[in-house]
Amino acid sequence: VFPGSSLEVTGVDFLKSQNTRQHHTDGYNIQSLVVRRGQPFQVQVSLSRELRAADKLTLRFGIGENPMKNRGSLLSLKPEREDFNGWKVSMVERKGKECLLSVTSSPNAPVGKYNLHVKTDSNIYKPENGVIYLLFNPWCEDDVVYMANDAEKEEYVLNDTGTIYVGSAYSIYDRPWNFGQFEEFVLDACMYLLDKSKLSLAQRRDPAHVSRAMSALVNANDDSGVLLGNWSGNYVSGTSPMDWIGSVTILQNYYKTKKPVRYGQCWVFAGVLNTVMRCLGVPCRCVSTFDAAHDTEENLRVDVYLNDKGEKLNSLSFDSVWNFHVWNDAWMKRTDIPNGFSGWQAIDSTPQEQSQGRFQCGPCPVKAVREGDVYLPYDAKFVYAEVNADRVYWVVKKVNGKDKYFKVGTETQAIGKNISTKAVGQNRRVDITKEYKYPEGSKEERMSMQRAYSFLRPSGLVPRSGYASTMQRIGANTEPLVPKEPVTKTGLHLEITNTEPLHPGNPLEMAITVKISAPGNWTVDLIGSCQLQYYTGNVQANLGTIKEIITLEGPSEMQIPLKIAPDAYMKTLSSVEDEVLILVTAIAEVKETNDKLTKETSMRFQYPPITVQMPETASLYNDFNCALIFKNKLNVTLENCKLVVEGLGIFKMTTFELGDIMPGRIMKSEIVCTPTRLGEKKIVAKLISNQIKGISTEKGILITE
Repeated sequence: VFPGSSLEVTGVDFLKSQNTRQHHTDGYNIQSLVVRRGQPFQVQVSLSRELRAADKLTLRFGIGENPMKNRGSLLSLKPEREDFNGWKVSMVERKGKECLLSVTSSPNAPVGKYNLHVKTDSNIYKPENGVIYLLFNPWCEDDVVYMANDAEKEEYVLNDTGTIYVGSAYSIYDRPWNFGQFEEFVLDACMYLLDKSKLSLAQRRDPAHVSRAMSALVNANDDSGVLLGNWSGNYVSGTSPMDWIGSVTILQNYYKTKKPVRYGQCWVFAGVLNTVMRCLGVPCRCVSTFDAAHDTEENLRVDVYLNDKGEKLNSLSFDSVWNFHVWNDAWMKRTDIPNGFSGWQAIDSTPQEQSQGRFQCGPCPVKAVREGDVYLPYDAKFVYAEVNADRVYWVVKKVNGKDKYFKVGTETQAIGKNISTKAVGQNRRVDITKEYKYPEGSKEERMSMQRAYSFLRPSGLVPRSGYASTMQRIGANTEPLVPKEPVTKTGLHLEITNTEPLHPGNPLEMAITVKISAPGNWTVDLIGSCQLQYYTGNVQANLGTIKEIITLEGPSEMQIPLKIAPDAYMKTLSSVEDEVLILVTAIAEVKETNDKLTKETSMRFQYPPITVQMPETASLYNDFNCALIFKNKLNVTLENCKLVVEGLGIFKMTTFELGDIMPGRIMKSEIVCTPTRLGEKKIVAKLISNQIKGISTEKGILITE
């Protein structure tokens, strides 16, 4: 053989723009090639001379620190040979010294970062930037994350903006959120989390393991993960959870410092987990449940304690009902459990309860929650209780110096309401409660409940506060298997509404309506209270109470006003760091029959809007102006206002300090945006002040060539 004829590689072209378009990965802001598993991509190899029959050409894909063949972390692929671990390489064409090769990875290959080396005879060529990111592939029928519907993939995998629903069941509102899974360093942050998770290669094949690990790593509780949770109301050493408008800054800061970012609450955890899952290629959505139970003992009951004025007491409860709680659903075929439980799986990164020794939750099949199959992995009992527990009300009274508990109501249909997510391809809320639960009172619901109850052991009716040990058991009767709404002899019914808009700085004008359907003359003792509470159910301030004795001639109803002066709440509103809700609790007792009923409703304050003025369309790299306008229509000065603005692909996140905005004043901030990406883009803005923790808005713009 004459010298110089040994075959060498002189270059490798990863054909990035063609490959990423076909793999729906052209959005990632990263130098390297990003492709999805189970789908062919092409590489062009340039050689020192033409390829001959006797030449050996091998593509070597290695994953991890020290790739080895026998561990499956080094794949050695020769063109036209039988596949290796489900991977194969074929020669597309040979032109002189150029070879065009097509590589198809296995549809259940481990996801992560692979290094490509090309071996020819005894030479090994290491291309610069030879890293290939391999993701899950919802477009591939053989991938367990396969999703058939294109519009759904567009929403749950590719949409980098969205909406998280918060507030209360009485007043649901939307909080725009930038997921930003394609932004710089976000994919690298996800890869760092995968490495940090210590998942084995085999576990990296399976989205169930990956999503469980990510639910643990998005909170910082036991593994210095992404976000530190804080519900204390004191956020001076970090960013208040209310101030975030997206996941990008959080993941970028985390990747830069490798230290937990301060601070998150549930919608922030869910927003970040949604980004991570979409970034890795697993279809994912944010799910908000209103009146979600946090049932620490899996007895399907949450006890609420009231004093004799009808005010909720914080100190006695271990359990709580959150006004809303946000988690995520990830889409996958479950191969580790019996058939029939594929599809959406609940995962939750908010650190609430430990599961197998770590703060992680899920994946729990949504169908298992609906069918009552709460024994299935993972954490189905906890998720089932979040949407199905009963709420039991107790009044605590002093009797001979000792606390006595009197049951004043059980609600069996109050927990897990209005389960919501953003609609596919549209900016509106869609109610998915029926995916989690059968209709209340249906035959299927009863059967599902009996199933669930056979795996959970609901306790008898004993209040279980810290004082429970000091009291006598209230009768030895345990709950009937399927509790019904309490049937009162008089058909007593309560409704709580606001009669005027709830603007900060105005009196809060609300009403409790007492209805009785049975004929006759009835005397009703009504007590009502108004408090400010955090969304976790924690009471922040008592604002006022009413006590009335009313007489009704049934069937009829009466509206009792409950009015709170601004002085009673404005100081609290300005001093807390979180958004608070107005909680109204009413207890009614019919004297003649001893019928008792308790009802609570949480309402949110109503705020004037921010309006965004900008063109409907703009062209790539051509600046356009955007104006954000806010008129303070309230009767109070908004102190220390700041405006946070971010537009993925058009405007980097910026905070503008605006000082105080007096009543009636108009604030206008103008920004110049430079679009760097094509397609539908969005500006998201949020105004934060001492008095108001979050007025958000969003507006879309189409960027064209």
